[in-house]
Amino acid sequence: MIQITKPFMPPLEEYQEFLEGVWEREYLTNDGPLVRQLEKELTDYLKVSNLLFLSNGTIALQIAMKALGLKDEIITTPFSYVATTSSIVWEGCKPVFVDIDQETLNINPDLIEGAITEKTTGILATHVYGNPCDIESIKKIADKHGLKIIYDAAHCFGTTYKGKSVFEYGDISASSFHATKLFHTVEGGAVFTQDDDLNKKMWHMRNFGHAGPENFEGIGINGKNSELHAAMGLVNLRHIDRVMEKRKKQSLFYSDHLGKSKKLKLQQPNRFAKVNYAYFPVVFDSEELTLQVFNSLVENKIYPRRYFYPSLNKLDYVTGSMPISENIASRVLCLPLYHDLTKENQDNIVNIVIEKLGS
Repeated sequence: MIQITKPFMPPLEEYQEFLEGVWEREYLTNDGPLVRQLEKELTDYLKVSNLLFLSNGTIALQIAMKALGLKDEIITTPFSYVATTSSIVWEGCKPVFVDIDQETLNINPDLIEGAITEKTTGILATHVYGNPCDIESIKKIADKHGLKIIYDAAHCFGTTYKGKSVFEYGDISASSFHATKLFHTVEGGAVFTQDDDLNKKMWHMRNFGHAGPENFEGIGINGKNSELHAAMGLVNLRHIDRVMEKRKKQSLFYSDHLGKSKKLKLQQPNRFAKVNYAYFPVVFDSEELTLQVFNSLVENKIYPRRYFYPSLNKLDYVTGSMPISENIASRVLCLPLYHDLTKENQDNIVNIVIEKLGS
């Protein structure tokens, strides 16, 4: 059986070394030494200004919105994971969808200004599959209208834009370290900002607002993470370069064998970016062909994913028509991609896809 992805599992003995220290200290959570070590090592590795390790990527989005004081309407993309939209609604705000560019699959900046009203307070855009948005255009619009920018960068570990980590852009970037991600801490996430005061504010917010045992700095939430999760992150960080290089080779293999077909398209990468090869999305000519490929793979115990489907504007708690996003969502499949996916596995996948393309 070949799943859409598998979590990277580091050598058990390396993880156990960290656990021995946890057992000795009996310090499990609340900004522990391993959490601080992970934040320091990730900050150095990614070359970012500030990073806070959180319990998950959804909490990261919610803290980002709360820290920036966003309310009323937030412009966002309909082509993302459900957490992008549900976090906005959960925070009592209204998602205002703007359709996507059919080549990059990111929010189309040419359509953003037309969606801005007197109630708009921010833009929450997703770097889809780790492919950076049109960052300059979005910033120009936000500056013109006095809006805050949050990037849902859940897929972006290791992605750079114009030589810098993509996490360095926007007022806040939020990422996920879930087990299915390129870099994971089993469960986890992070917020990134270049604003030191904003980082300090979020530091308080992730732990109920605590500024000391009996002191509080504003309202907070339980967004902190544990020593056990931090330990997994520290071990995985040792191996991340090898994991990323393997995914790059696997992605290039798919591109070489499928990229020339006239019955599908591949996502157009941002020309200023160095992408991380976290996913391999394929957009087929029709939903009928997409389902044929999907079913044929499943019959062979290969499990791709219609990721992202449905288009988020079709959720039952939001409204709006987004024709490009809806069309792409109906025709996209992400093919299996993970560190120990073999060449034989990929040959099998490619052969099945090509066979359906030719039928």
